[in-house]
Amino acid sequence: MRSEPAAHEPGTPLYDPAAGQVGEYRGPAGPHAMLRPLGGGREWPADPAALRPATDEERLSARLRAANDRTRAAAGVCGPPDPDDLSRPPRPRPDCAECAELARSRDDARAAYDRSAETDANVLLRQHQRREHRT
Repeated sequence: MRSEPAAHEPGTPLYDPAAGQVGEYRGPAGPHAMLRPLGGGREWPADPAALRPATDEERLSARLRAANDRTRAAAGVCGPPDPDDLSRPPRPRPDCAECAELARSRDDARAAYDRSAETDANVLLRQHQRREHRT
């Protein structure tokens, strides 16, 4: 039998194990508890029985993430670069010999001002990364 979840005060930082993040308790919404990221953002529904008070470390981490997000937003940076952005050359993975070889081919082509070969190396590197490094 399921026990009744503890009541929380609005504004209490709680850890939601399903989302893997800390949220500020906003209140109940039907069978769910509504949480939002510390520092603001989109609310999400959570199972009230699974919530627990956030540890000091979890609260600090969530507040730091919120501060970093505000800094990025103020600087006009929305997040990490899109790996599928074709305007940027792909970056080789440091632990992959094939990535390194394709990057060397690209660098050699760039040094020889052979833009066609440089583009070919970028295409091959992207194909390799999609095939071998994405799960």
